[in-house]
Amino acid sequence: MRSLLVLLLLFTFLLGVNALGDGFKLLGRGLLDSFFTATQNPFTGLMVGILATTLVQSSSVTTSLIVGLVAAPVNPLPIANAVPMVMGANIGTTVTNTIVSLGHMGRKHEFYRAFSVATCHDFFNYMAVVALLPLELLTGYLRKTATALSSLLTGLAGGVDYDSPLKGLLKAALQPIKTLIQAITASERVQAVLLIVIAAALIYVALMMLVRVMRRAMHSRVEVIVSRGLHRSRLVAIIVGVLVTVMVQSSSITTSLLVPLAGAGLITLGQAFPITVGANIGTTVTALLAALAVTGPNARWGITIALVHLLFNLTATVLIFSSPRIRNVPLAAARWLASIAVKSRKWALLYVVLLFYGLPALFAVLNRLLD
Repeated sequence: MRSLLVLLLLFTFLLGVNALGDGFKLLGRGLLDSFFTATQNPFTGLMVGILATTLVQSSSVTTSLIVGLVAAPVNPLPIANAVPMVMGANIGTTVTNTIVSLGHMGRKHEFYRAFSVATCHDFFNYMAVVALLPLELLTGYLRKTATALSSLLTGLAGGVDYDSPLKGLLKAALQPIKTLIQAITASERVQAVLLIVIAAALIYVALMMLVRVMRRAMHSRVEVIVSRGLHRSRLVAIIVGVLVTVMVQSSSITTSLLVPLAGAGLITLGQAFPITVGANIGTTVTALLAALAVTGPNARWGITIALVHLLFNLTATVLIFSSPRIRNVPLAAARWLASIAVKSRKWALLYVVLLFYGLPALFAVLNRLLD
């Protein structure tokens, strides 16, 4: 029964991804051009990724939506614009475990341990963006490497369009939704907006329910795997983070599980850090799944941006973990911030509000005004 539910939720998720592409196809070129022009500024794209992810509390939802935009049948989002958005989604996903750590504010030492474990994830992702965004802007490393890999995977440099059984099922399931929307309004623009809203809702609800089902199914197993991985080598701990996140389809669950363990003093910051990094890598599977469901002339670009997400996290892990000095930076920064937060709880609240919501929103408004 549970297996059938998981399959149904996966199908609903893929249906949402396909509906999103069709919705943007109906929307027309003008509105999309204005959005794409705005995200040509890489820092705006980065802030859009952060803010979108913090609002929906899931990088999987954000990256899946980006895959749908990039693989849209008409006027797809350029890969160059999408790369910073994916990086922003990586940062935004850390807000969940940071918020979870605030639940320990009542006990000083417990809060210090929980907050430091939560924020080491923040600092790691910001370091990754600081290192790789300039590199990407100068060389196009992520975009070019992902493009080469997607060509290898699809077998055709220009993408592939094929009639698969899954494509037929998705098309048949989407038709009643389109028919209902057409019955509501004759305006193509309104139809497009309604289809996009429904698509986004399908993606969000399917992923949230999938996470809940998988968490219930894997709860005891996840705790066993995590506890075994805590006392192994860093590489094993990273692999544990990847596996657990793939199992529950949410990096937020993996990292949020570590926060109360740290607060209780059962694990150290050094033990939690590599599992957190592994969770970053594991969360890329959802975008890859969404990309593989997309068909049509731009299907290859959906796979490409999903691979960008994977390459970004793999490269950041190698860069930061290759040197003990660099590896200790996010740990030292997390301890420093936790020591400040413990002295005055308002700094912890201010940190969450400003970093994840205030600054991205302010930057977006300023960019709009300057334009």
